Amino acid sequence: MKDIVVLGGGSWGTAIANLLGNKGYRVTIWLRDEMQAKEINKTRVNKKYLPDIELSENLNFTSKLDIFEGVDIIISAIPTQSCREVFKKIKNFVEKDAIIVNLSKGLEIGTLYRISEIVEQELKDLRYCVLSGPSHAEEVAKDLPTTVVASSKSREVAERIQDLFMTNRFRVYTNPDVIGVEIGGALKNIIALGAGITDGYGYGDNTKAALMSRGFIEMAKLGIKMGASGATFSGLSGIGDLIVTCTSIHSRNRRAGILMGKGHTSKEATEEIGMVVEGIKTTKAAYEISKKYGVEMPITTELYKMIFEDNPLDDAVYSLMSRSKKHELEEILNNKTIEWDK
Repeated sequence: MKDIVVLGGGSWGTAIANLLGNKGYRVTIWLRDEMQAKEINKTRVNKKYLPDIELSENLNFTSKLDIFEGVDIIISAIPTQSCREVFKKIKNFVEKDAIIVNLSKGLEIGTLYRISEIVEQELKDLRYCVLSGPSHAEEVAKDLPTTVVASSKSREVAERIQDLFMTNRFRVYTNPDVIGVEIGGALKNIIALGAGITDGYGYGDNTKAALMSRGFIEMAKLGIKMGASGATFSGLSGIGDLIVTCTSIHSRNRRAGILMGKGHTSKEATEEIGMVVEGIKTTKAAYEISKKYGVEMPITTELYKMIFEDNPLDDAVYSLMSRSKKHELEEILNNKTIEWDK
C-alpha cells in the first residue's frame, strides 16, 4: 500500500495514524520536534498525548519535510491557527493532485477563513476532504466504536477517504456540504466551552441542556447564512459532535471551561490542559463572523464578552435569560440541498 503522511503528532493525529497503521498502511507522522520523534520511534508510545497506547509498527515519526515523494494522501491534524504556517512549509514538497484530509476544527483568527479556504489559498492543486464528527482521540485509539463523516465537494474524493478509514469499529459516512461540516465542527467547541463553564460554576443539567439546544440553533443559523444545508447540523458533524464535546471529560474545550467556571482565566485554563483549546480562539472568530453576516448569536456573544472583555458569568447569564421573548420554532433548518461538484 502507498505511504500516507500525517501532519501533527498530537492525540488526534496519532490516533488516526495508528488506526491506519493497524489497517496495514505505512504512515509517516510529521512533528516539529525531532527528539520527540526519535523517542516515539524507539518506545512505540506517544507519552505526551496517548501514554497508554502501544503504536503500530507501521508508524514512523519524523521532523523532516522530504517525506512527501509519491504520497497522494496527506492528513492534517495541525491546530487551526498553525495550519497556514505549516501549509506554506510543505507546499513545494507535496505531489500535485494529492488529497489533503483535514482533521482540525476551527476558524482562522483575523481572516475568519475555514480550513478548506486556507488549503485553497496555500495548496492550490490539492483535493480536499474534511473528516469530522463525535470522535475523541482517546476512544479511537482504544478501538471503541466511532462514527464520523467525510466531506468533500467531490464524491470520488469523499468515497475514497471513506474507504481509507472504514473499519468494523470506525464507520464513515459521506457528505458534500463542506461548509456545514466545517462550521459545525468549529462552533461546537464554543458551546462546549460554555457547557464546561456552567459545570465549573455549579449550574445544573437544566442549564447545560438549554445551552446545548440553543447553541445548536446558533450553529445552524450561521452555517445556513454562509451557504450550508441545515440538514448537516442534524448529523454527525453538528448535533453529534456537539453532544460528545459538551458532555465528555475527554473534551479539552469542556475541561477548559470547567476551569474557567471555577475562576481561572482562559490562559490559565489552556496552560492547565496542556493542549490547544480551539474553542477559545474560535469564539473570537465566530463573534466577528456573526457581525459580518448579521446573524444573532447570543451565546457566542456572551462567551466572547467573558473571555475577551472580562465580563462576569452572572452578567452573561442575566443577559441571556432576560432577552426579549421569542417563539421557539424559528425557521432555521432549510431544505437546501448541497450537490457534489463531480
